[in-house]
Amino acid sequence: MDSLIPVEVIERKIFLIRSQRVMLDADLAELYGVETRSLVQAVKRNSERFPPDFMFQLSQEEFESLRSQIVISKGKGGRRYLPYVFTEQGVAMLSSVLNSQRAIEVNITIMRVFVRLRQIMVTHRVLAEKLGELEERIQDHDEQITDIFEAIRQLMARLLSQNEK
Repeated sequence: MDSLIPVEVIERKIFLIRSQRVMLDADLAELYGVETRSLVQAVKRNSERFPPDFMFQLSQEEFESLRSQIVISKGKGGRRYLPYVFTEQGVAMLSSVLNSQRAIEVNITIMRVFVRLRQIMVTHRVLAEKLGELEERIQDHDEQITDIFEAIRQLMARLLSQNEK
């Protein structure tokens, strides 16, 4: 995959908020090579394309939590509003409102990263299920082995008591 931006860079910019994988407006603006306010203005001009499951604004608590996780500075000239975040569908819609070649190319890479993350999640889920099944089988075997040892002990006890007579 030959892209403008390394996949690892994009992966680090995807966060889990409200049980959804999202990207911050400022991170997307940086990737697209535009100012954050330009990106937000383009979105607001096309608000009908961004329902709440495509884009939402963070609450103050969510922003503070995210700030502490990724060390966003509180420096001067900071944000005047809480950031917007975009789900995978919102990111896909961004290329239609930004309408530049760079936006298209960056979006293709971002979509590939989202797909890759979904595949990894499925793989982890399958592995976790298989591990659970294996644990159950081993537990069943442990119980069976314990039963076998108990039967052997009972037989040995009978044999010993018979030999003592």
